[in-house]
Formats: sequence, C-alpha cells, structure tokens
Amino acid sequence: MGVVDDMPAIAATLDQIPARIRALRERRDKSLADVAALTGISKSTLSRLESGQRRPSLELLLPVAAALAVPLDEIVGAPRVVDPRVPQRPARSGGRVIVSLSRTQGEPKAYKLTIPAHENTPRLRTHTGYEWLYVLSGTLRLVLADCDVELGPGEVAEFDTRHPHWFGSTGSGPVEVLSLFGKQGERIHVRTRPRTRPRTGPADPPDPGEER
Repeated sequence: MGVVDDMPAIAATLDQIPARIRALRERRDKSLADVAALTGISKSTLSRLESGQRRPSLELLLPVAAALAVPLDEIVGAPRVVDPRVPQRPARSGGRVIVSLSRTQGEPKAYKLTIPAHENTPRLRTHTGYEWLYVLSGTLRLVLADCDVELGPGEVAEFDTRHPHWFGSTGSGPVEVLSLFGKQGERIHVRTRPRTRPRTGPADPPDPGEER
C-alpha cells in the first residue's frame, strides 16, 4: 500500500532526471560528446536520456554521475534546500556602508549602499563594467560625464562605467540604493509581461524604449 501511495512521487522524481542531467552537464561545461567519451555511452543515447525519450536506469545513471563527478543522489534525489538567507556583513568605504546581497561568485553582483549626507562632492572615475541603480530612499545625485541628475525613491538609472561617473547624496540627507554591477559590462535586462490590449486597427509601431 505504501509503495502504491509513493508512485506519484517516484514518477515525479523520474520526470525531473533528464533536466537535472542536462543542467549538471552544462554546469560542468561538458558537451554530450565529452560525456559519451567518458562513459562509453553513445551520444544519441545520452541525448535521448536528457530529452526524456530514454528511460533512466542505473546502467546509464551510474557512469553519467561518475563522468560529471557528482553523487548519484544529486541526479535522482530531491534537490537540497539551503538556507535562503544571505549573510549580511556590512563593510565601509569612506562614509558609505556597503552590504553584499549576492551569495554566489557570479556576476552581476548585488549590493545595498547607504550613503551619508556629507558624501556630496563629485569625484568622477572610470572602470570597466555596467551598473544599475535603484533608489530606495533619499535623493541620489548621479553625475555621468556631462549629465548631472537627481533620482528619488523608486527611480532607476543604468550606465556604462567606462564613462566618467559619480553618485552620492545631494546633501539634503542620506541615501539608500540597490546596486547591480557587472565587471564584464553586461547590461541589466528587465523582462516584463506585455500588456494585452484589443486591436481595433493596424498594429501599433514598436515603442523605442522596448527591448527587442
């Protein structure tokens, strides 16, 4: 009776195996041909295994797990749940308090910045990367080359950090900012669900601000 009751859970676990194998292989930066060479399993069989067209068996999963250097339960077991809280270890740079919000080592990195009111003297600098700023509270002053603007709560700015830039307080009070920064210069791509509206005539021309 217990086995019968567990059948849906077993089926759900089996359904997840193809995607797990592919994700682990890509995380290890290995091609199907690489895994085929390491396991002796044909590339076509591995492809069908990853697409769900080939039923997983121990004869297939054991050598694949060995080739990917992962324990078998990482392929067939339930995903491990880790503590979702990100440890916050505030650091100081000048008068600014910087809290890293990123757990992983990849980019872009996320930070929360608290900028005191007295940090209001522009000191422009340049470096490789791309930065995205979201103002949480206060008024942020952003100087970007010849552009000098102020942003309030909820406003966003993004810019290539190879341009001379500085951001800080306007002097009227402290500022709290969320920052996403990537050293490789990647832009931040924001995806939103398009609004559905009735069409009564020819299609509207694309909004110049929309991503393509």
